[in-house]
Amino acid sequence: QVQLVESGGGLVQAGGSLRLSCVVSGGAFSSFPMGWFRQRPGQEREFVAYINWSGGTTYYPDSVKGRFSISRANAKNSVYLQMNSLKPEDTAVYYCAARARPVVAYTHPKTPSEYQYWGQGTQVTVSS
Repeated sequence: QVQLVESGGGLVQAGGSLRLSCVVSGGAFSSFPMGWFRQRPGQEREFVAYINWSGGTTYYPDSVKGRFSISRANAKNSVYLQMNSLKPEDTAVYYCAARARPVVAYTHPKTPSEYQYWGQGTQVTVSS
């Protein structure tokens, strides 16, 4: 049973930073491509970052590019999301996700349906 547990969310002022962590247990973490998503109330889950199994490939949407950074530590079964220059519109529940299937070369899974395992989410609130 693969389990993902996020932590690191909280309340921060606009312009501030937060670092989210996600620990994965019960699976071959070092082989999993990983992603971070967020969901605002009443909205669909939105992709914010992707990292391949080795950490050598990352991908971001324009909305967070240059502000967010995803990384991983395979020895610790962990993936991280460093969020800088936070804006009120970044307020959401943030989820990490694991993909249990190989990724086609030169693609970056960006939709929730492309990931098989999910954490419970951590709330990030950015005040203006």
